Amino acid sequence: MTRTATFVAGQALGLLVWACTSFGAAFAQAPATPPAAAELPPPDLFFERPEIGETKLSPSGRWLALGSRAGGSRTALVIVDLQTWKPLGVAARMRDADISEFHWVNDEVLVFSVTDSQAGGGDQRFGAGLFSVNRNGQGLRELIRTQWEQEASSGRLPSRALSPRHSLLHVPSGDGEEVVVGENLYTEAGQPQGMLAKRLNVLTGRATNLSQGLPPHVDEWWFEPDGQPRAVMSRHQGRSRFFWRDAGQAQWRQLMDAPSFELPWAPRFVDADGALWVARSAGAEGRAQLTRFNFQTGAPQAEPVLDTPGFDFTGELVTEGDGGKALGLRVTTDAQTTVWFDAGMAAVQAELDQRLPGLINRLNCRPCTGPETTVLVRSFSDRHPGQIGVYWPAQKRFRVLGAVRPRVEPARMATTDFHRVKARDGLEFPVWVTRPAGAQGALPAVVLVHGGPWLRGRHWEWDAYPQFLASRGYVVIEPEYRGSTGYGQRLYRAGWKQFGQAMQDDIADALLWAVKSGQVDGRRVCIAGASHGGYSTLMGLIRHPELYRCGAAWVAPSDPRVRYEWRADSDLDDESRQFSLPVLVGDRVKDAAMLDAVSPVLHADKLRAPLLLGYGGEDRRVPLVHGERMREALRKAGREPEYVVYLDEGHSWVKLDTQVDFAQRLERFLALHLK
Repeated sequence: MTRTATFVAGQALGLLVWACTSFGAAFAQAPATPPAAAELPPPDLFFERPEIGETKLSPSGRWLALGSRAGGSRTALVIVDLQTWKPLGVAARMRDADISEFHWVNDEVLVFSVTDSQAGGGDQRFGAGLFSVNRNGQGLRELIRTQWEQEASSGRLPSRALSPRHSLLHVPSGDGEEVVVGENLYTEAGQPQGMLAKRLNVLTGRATNLSQGLPPHVDEWWFEPDGQPRAVMSRHQGRSRFFWRDAGQAQWRQLMDAPSFELPWAPRFVDADGALWVARSAGAEGRAQLTRFNFQTGAPQAEPVLDTPGFDFTGELVTEGDGGKALGLRVTTDAQTTVWFDAGMAAVQAELDQRLPGLINRLNCRPCTGPETTVLVRSFSDRHPGQIGVYWPAQKRFRVLGAVRPRVEPARMATTDFHRVKARDGLEFPVWVTRPAGAQGALPAVVLVHGGPWLRGRHWEWDAYPQFLASRGYVVIEPEYRGSTGYGQRLYRAGWKQFGQAMQDDIADALLWAVKSGQVDGRRVCIAGASHGGYSTLMGLIRHPELYRCGAAWVAPSDPRVRYEWRADSDLDDESRQFSLPVLVGDRVKDAAMLDAVSPVLHADKLRAPLLLGYGGEDRRVPLVHGERMREALRKAGREPEYVVYLDEGHSWVKLDTQVDFAQRLERFLALHLK
């Protein structure tokens, strides 16, 4: 199961653009008006894997690693020599897998995980594994097994490897040979029981324990930049406990013990100085503000380090290298931005933003000070999927590496705007509106409901589904309805026990606002979504039938009551069933009448509009029984839906063929009922 090592020095040249360019030439925004007459872009343009994926500078800034198809069908790990501006070659390529996440361990060695984009979601191997390889493509070693025989491009893999229960947790800064991995623990019944941390040598595969004296049920870790554990979170039976270990100490001390849904503050990260950064809620909206923890008072500091009005703090610490000196904060409000502490990087950001207007320019540097400073630049917008460039501040020199999705023409892409509207009870919530390029007046619309539901729907960036639907002439309305996260505790908590009720009314109110503002033709609207968005589609057609001509729901729960049952085909654990669902959805006994009222499968006779349903045969988040029961209930009501099951897919469509097939079905379905 092996093949001869292959890496070709010029292999990536056919994919990437190697050019020296002046600022703005490659990144200038395209005209706002698309060509007058052009064929519709094909569905695969929106859903295919990007040509350039993740990109990372080596610790010295000399080398650049990137995930790229590099002229093949699989995503490979390509190394570029930035000093000579030439590709060194393909460090790793798998015959039957795609390289996904990767990190530099030092200037010579990288670690990476894999996935299989050509297999359905239900056919994915047990885990992503972990491998190490030299930047020249030699020394490939399997560190964590994936439970499958793997063919690699550089010889037979050593058999000594950790079980697939392990995963990468942290890559220490510096020039070492170790990473930190976690081992997931389970009871005999298969229930999660916590995670142990281990230090793993990437050259020998030897693991050493970092979990001495660990409290029980730990499932989250925080580390110093050098890989020393400093904090852990334990979650069990509806309570969360946070423990801290001082530098040089063996004992863990408890800093917090609270119900999991009533945390007084939430840990975010530990910096190179050993400071603990936390988020705490403040103000009437209960927005999360970032501050530091005061160990003397045992509470977060009163003054925030950063406040983001209208949004929870969502972001990461930008450091020199992997966890070195704190240089700034990368923050997401409606769009992403960076607040720099470092004056030098702030100046670089200002220069790039001035010369690359209209784009978000996300910077990463290695090293970040001195004449050798190298800055990796990823530039993107709502219409532009992104391009990659490299900038050397000392020489004022900039080079373009290539486009993330070179087939996408930004001029033909839709624009996305962010609004805030009021629900019928006065609660304010955000709404995203994506309009076809150059479109005027009221258009037919798709209300696209995000999944979760306890997450944020989207950000200001290029997004495949809204762009695909807009390319077909539809306005896309995406409400961040109550229960969504990222906008404060008030909006989040307002969604508790509101499945199919006030949550559903928010979605309707977002549409009514869009119609009143003249953006949408209220006579031609469909509702659509995946997962909880699919559930909302079913309930929308039942609760507000006057608003929608049709609905499209995929991987959609049709009966919330099923989630409380133990099922062999479900991945929901006991902790979620016993402690999370009663708080967020409703108590199975006390709220039984309410759960009946919001279970679409019990109200199929009220669902009159045409419906497209799609499910994955191997879905363990929303088992196929949801689709089968909903289809049968609709049949009994005399409302046969359009129905498709992808037998080898799970809770999300992984294969390009599946994504394209469903997109084409959705396109035909919408055209039939809206045009």
